[in-house]
Amino acid sequence: MSLLSVRNLCVEFKTTDGTLRVVDGASFDVAPGEVMGLVGESGSGKTVTCRSILKLFPTRNARIAGGQILFDGRDLVPLDARAMREIRGRQIAMIFQNPSSHLDPVMTIGDQVSEAIIAHEGVSRREARRRAAELLRQVGIPDPERQLGAYAHQFSGGMRQRVMIAAALSCRPKLLIADEPTTALDVTVQAQILRLLLDLRDRTGLSIILVTHDLGVVAQTCDSVAVMYAGRIVERARKGDLLRRPLHPYTEGLIRSQPEAAPPGQPLPSIEGQPPSLAALPPGCRFHPRCSYAEPACEEEDIPLFAVGDARVSACRRWEVLAR
Repeated sequence: MSLLSVRNLCVEFKTTDGTLRVVDGASFDVAPGEVMGLVGESGSGKTVTCRSILKLFPTRNARIAGGQILFDGRDLVPLDARAMREIRGRQIAMIFQNPSSHLDPVMTIGDQVSEAIIAHEGVSRREARRRAAELLRQVGIPDPERQLGAYAHQFSGGMRQRVMIAAALSCRPKLLIADEPTTALDVTVQAQILRLLLDLRDRTGLSIILVTHDLGVVAQTCDSVAVMYAGRIVERARKGDLLRRPLHPYTEGLIRSQPEAAPPGQPLPSIEGQPPSLAALPPGCRFHPRCSYAEPACEEEDIPLFAVGDARVSACRRWEVLAR
């Protein structure tokens, strides 16, 4: 049974020129204890999809225009702001791409980690700080009791990300949304953060949605993958199946453009062209202007998600050609 089931999610932004649909019919599931990767280029809709789950939009002009977000069997879409505050932090938590912009520079680390504990569980400040110190210890911050009085600017980028993880886990949520948690970190620290997330999953049964554009990160951490392009999910599969045999040309292009895929001394393959503007989408398949497999029918009609075996879908009319 799924912990989270997103069904036909549509998200729209109101602009001066009208309404812009930035997520169009996204569907996926996350099981208890599963790590699901959400992959795609910048602007593909990954972050908006994840923020929709918590209704944490970057602008008041955003709204969920359709679909369901079923968490533990409860649809979050119709819930009001007060009900969502009970969900955020306590049952679903999120860590953001840039910890420097999400940690308050004038609050101590201890106050920031214990804030949600006090708000959701009503414990004393002393008990909340004791738990905050334990959380800092769990995420690998040395001498956590002393670090409770430190400020974010006194920590390195990797340590700030660990603080963000500690704060997100402070109320023992069932689902953690990690939005590119290793961006701007060096390779060694990136590996430490990913190992930490997997260790937390193994110890607590935590489910994780990992937003990334790096298929190397997916290969190290994820159980399943959903690939987004221009606001739509174009492929979903178990990690091993997707990396061994992509069934959408965009997924194939992403895999080929990874640095480790290029032969030594040869140029790195790339996907020709640019992602389309969501305000001026091409007709038919949104990827067809960049696709070497495209045929006339791809330009004429929307492409549905075709079921390809168990727990796998592809939004490509020619998926059988890629499967050969």
